Amino acid sequence: MTVPHDRATASLGEFQFECGESIPDLEIAYETYGEFTGDNAVLVCHALTGSAHVAGRRRGGNTAGQARAWWEDIVGPGKAIDTTEYHVVCANVPGSCYGSSGPPTENPETGEPWGTEFPPVTVGDWTESQRRLLDHLGIPHLHAVVGGSVGGMNVIDWARRHPDHVDRVVPIACAGRLDPQCLALDAIARRCITTDPNWQGGDYYGEPTGPTNGLALARQIGHVMYLSKASMEKKFGRRAAGREATRDTFPVDSAGDFFPYRDVESYLDYNGEQFAERFDANSYLYLTRAMDNYDLSSGYESDAAALAAFDGQALVLSFTGDWHFTVEGNEALAEAFREAGTRTAHHVVESDHGHDAFLVEPDRVGPPVADFLAEGVSGTAVTDTREDDGESEFAPVHTSLFSD
Repeated sequence: MTVPHDRATASLGEFQFECGESIPDLEIAYETYGEFTGDNAVLVCHALTGSAHVAGRRRGGNTAGQARAWWEDIVGPGKAIDTTEYHVVCANVPGSCYGSSGPPTENPETGEPWGTEFPPVTVGDWTESQRRLLDHLGIPHLHAVVGGSVGGMNVIDWARRHPDHVDRVVPIACAGRLDPQCLALDAIARRCITTDPNWQGGDYYGEPTGPTNGLALARQIGHVMYLSKASMEKKFGRRAAGREATRDTFPVDSAGDFFPYRDVESYLDYNGEQFAERFDANSYLYLTRAMDNYDLSSGYESDAAALAAFDGQALVLSFTGDWHFTVEGNEALAEAFREAGTRTAHHVVESDHGHDAFLVEPDRVGPPVADFLAEGVSGTAVTDTREDDGESEFAPVHTSLFSD
């Protein structure tokens, strides 16, 4: 079924970023679904390299670089976020390359792409740009904010910055901050880009070739982070790739001929190359920095203090196979909501899919989200894994991909 939706770009005027720098006109690409009735607005926050195209078939082709909707199985008529009941808004964040202001867009003072002259962006900037967009659309209050991964950080930032503007929040597979291992992997990914000779300090626009090799390698690191050990074993094992597989990034010499080119390598090469064709390298640098920099407790004594003004309800979702944002990290977030006095459920999904589970397991994500939007924490499909004595009964996460 085609999901009816509208897409547009809003010019929101001068915008000051948290870093103190401003641009004269912030443009935000967004899509809306369903009819707005005054109290049924749901903001969906996309993950790191997502777009505003959360559901439905894009009319007019691949105009923003991402033709396929990234949450088609969750958003739409009769689905978990039912667009016959809710007015759904999804906005591409500043710093991205899918229609909103960012490094690839034009600096009006020079007539050239901003590149690395674009101001540094934060998750807080994403939240404030969304608030400005909602004002532009005439939506003063949100029934809910929903999002996964760094989009989940965006969700909890709404509870911190605009606690009176939203009734329910659904942060999925996220945490109040990244742990050092994830920070390290993100740093390596960025260095893949900045050490690519074609990056040219970020001034590669208009050149025949940008830092596609570096961006592809950065994405490969991301893919490894998003999968679990169990899912990689099931999907690839140690199998060699078929004869038709190419090894464009693998040296063809005597050693390369002798050792097998494995399925997992072929998968990473293909996905890295595909990603480098549709995404902007500078945007990847900006967005990963925003994610790395986010700390819920910044400016407060604790996470709970940061959430103290929010008097709505929270549903935290996590996945047992996710080592990027672990169940323990999500439980710490849920406990911060509880300590702040928020009615909270932490729903743990048994899954081997790793961090990508929130995208690829709609049959497990959809029911608790749908019930929470309708009934809050008392929804029949919403289970809180914390026992009455305050102890957690959730299953431990799978072994890290980098353990012995």
